[in-house]
Amino acid sequence: MSLHKGSGNAREISVNPFFGAADPVGGMTTAPPKHRLPDGPMTPSAAYQLVHDELMLDGSARLNLATFVTTWMEPQAGVLMAECTEKNMIDKDEYPQTAEMERRCVAILSDLWNAPDPGATVGCSTTGSSEACMLAGMALKRRWAKRTPGYPATARPNLVMGANVQVCWEKFCAFWEVEPRLAPVTGDRLHLDAESALALCDENTIGVVAVLGSTFDGSYEPVAEICAALDAYEERTGTHIPVHVDGASGAMIAPFLDPDLVWDFRLPRVASINTSGHKYGLVYPGVGWALWRDAEALPEELVFRVNYLGGEMPTFALNFSRPGAQVVAQYYTFLRLGRDGYRAVQQTSRDVAQSLAARIEELDDFRLVTRGDELPVFAFTTAPEVTAFDVFDVSRRLREHGWLVPAYTFPANRQDLAVLRVVCRNGFSEDLADLLMDDLNRLLPELRAQTHPLNRPESKATAFHH
Repeated sequence: MSLHKGSGNAREISVNPFFGAADPVGGMTTAPPKHRLPDGPMTPSAAYQLVHDELMLDGSARLNLATFVTTWMEPQAGVLMAECTEKNMIDKDEYPQTAEMERRCVAILSDLWNAPDPGATVGCSTTGSSEACMLAGMALKRRWAKRTPGYPATARPNLVMGANVQVCWEKFCAFWEVEPRLAPVTGDRLHLDAESALALCDENTIGVVAVLGSTFDGSYEPVAEICAALDAYEERTGTHIPVHVDGASGAMIAPFLDPDLVWDFRLPRVASINTSGHKYGLVYPGVGWALWRDAEALPEELVFRVNYLGGEMPTFALNFSRPGAQVVAQYYTFLRLGRDGYRAVQQTSRDVAQSLAARIEELDDFRLVTRGDELPVFAFTTAPEVTAFDVFDVSRRLREHGWLVPAYTFPANRQDLAVLRVVCRNGFSEDLADLLMDDLNRLLPELRAQTHPLNRPESKATAFHH
């Protein structure tokens, strides 16, 4: 969650006279304050209208090509979620069928990710991939600590990953006192590979994080090659280093579109996998999933058994109370689409991404970094000869037309590479892609007429909109 400071601004909310005129008892005759509680209540309709009107200033979620998060679901899913909003996911004894749907989702993902013994797989829902990654990291650290004599006095744990990882992994290392070992991107290698991972590993490495779908450019990291390199390392040194696959997006793309790609529990070294149900799982935020190969991969001492809610339920979570609506929506979507439905939806997103990337490549002003052939996501930058504008100018001008297309630089060692990234999700159709291209083509003559790029922010590579 973002951190916010209090405000000393004492201004009040502007009120339309209509809000008070029709209801002399419950209507508003004075403007409510912005930063403290009003003295009395107001009608539901007036409160709704005030909040509704302010939210018009937000961008359109459907035109947000920065976010990976689902922005459209069927009305029936919305009804189900509304029916379950008040159900607390932690109250598994009070809401046993919601808990059963969670169990079924874990079993479905276990099968989808080719667990060798689905009955032995352990998993849970989370508020999103960030929490799932924290849980996976905790399990990696605890397993390492149990096999490391003298810890914590004699050793400091480290976690190996690419510099392109989502910021939640850096948070994990800061919160749980693990040294982050970030393999820098370099040249055309914009994510972790086997060689760069192995160079950072030692006896205190709790695990390697391989990302199936980098948020910077949509590319898959070579999970099988990383595992093979670690197999050879273990043969040579005797040091076992497990792999966690951060499949926040790709774990709900690869099983349907890249079934022959080996990245999941088919690899014995893969101890755990996470995904975001609210990304390519096609569910509104926030729901994520974390699965471990077996009970050995998730140390028992991390699991709490809560009995004061009416039954002794095992839990592994950073959050406690949270709504069950998103878990129900995930189960609905699994039932609604099945394998063939998911394959069709994800293939459509990839087709749109590849088609749009190819059309942008035809413009002399831009050069593709990725093509949308892994995640339905692609990144592009300005051609070397373009000096009148940069990607930040393009992002700013597209925003004037309602399109939210992020521009950012890559991590250290490639901060010279600034890109625009387009995330194609369910609901972003070929028709909308046509409209985006129309707006881009209309803007280009004005951008070309500039004498130099305007207002480029002084920024480092961050997890901007990732």
